[in-house]
Amino acid sequence: MKLATYNVNGINGRLSVLLRWLGDARPDVVCLQELKAPGDKFPERAIRDAGYDAVWHGQSRWNGVAILARDAEPIETRRGLPGDPTDEQSRYIEAAVNGVLVGGLYAPNGNPAPGPKFDYKLRWFERLTRHAAELMAADIPAALIGDFNVIPTDFDVYKPERWRDDALFRPEARDAFGTLVAQGWTDAVRTLHPDEPMYSFWDYFRNAWGRDAGLRIDHALLSPAIVARLKAAGVDRDVRGYDKASDHAPVWVELAAEGSNARKPRSGTE
Repeated sequence: MKLATYNVNGINGRLSVLLRWLGDARPDVVCLQELKAPGDKFPERAIRDAGYDAVWHGQSRWNGVAILARDAEPIETRRGLPGDPTDEQSRYIEAAVNGVLVGGLYAPNGNPAPGPKFDYKLRWFERLTRHAAELMAADIPAALIGDFNVIPTDFDVYKPERWRDDALFRPEARDAFGTLVAQGWTDAVRTLHPDEPMYSFWDYFRNAWGRDAGLRIDHALLSPAIVARLKAAGVDRDVRGYDKASDHAPVWVELAAEGSNARKPRSGTE
């Protein structure tokens, strides 16, 4: 079972890029972020023609998340995080797919920091962490996948000194991510690639892609009930080089079949 996350940075404007990648990579489950489209503008027909059913939570011009499933129906279980009924931003969707509960998320950027946007980012992470604790307590196969908008460590950014004051790298944001992972979630990509940067984002400016001046902000966290099935993980870097591509590249995780143990990784980000 191959799970993936991809911040498409506008699903309709970059639909051809998404469909090309889906056809080449053939992931079983995909979490998308930054749809930048209201619900009625989601390209459902094109996605279905590509072999995927979908659930989505759109928003005009900003945000928006979706979960796609190949040759399967994603059963939506949650739309939005609990804890703040006034929050109307489309940043979380959850669905059961082939025995795995998948939480697709798009965390707030938080810039400029400090400020109201950064405060919202931290409150949003608190809500995510509380909900994740409930998933952990349920002891079910679960994955939290998406654009977390957090650079976890110095190793996850090309020049750490340039990002110290950015909301993605401030100590408060890194601590929030660390608190979440410390519940027992496994950072799949870093677990299998401890010595490689594994960037997932390259800015459009200053030739960041050409210089490989990247960040690792898209993550796949696995619960203890599923982590023994972890088989492979990576970043489809070449997609960032497509014409009119998103500034993100897809991140993916491959799980062995249910009932088999692909490996015995240690939990956390080791």
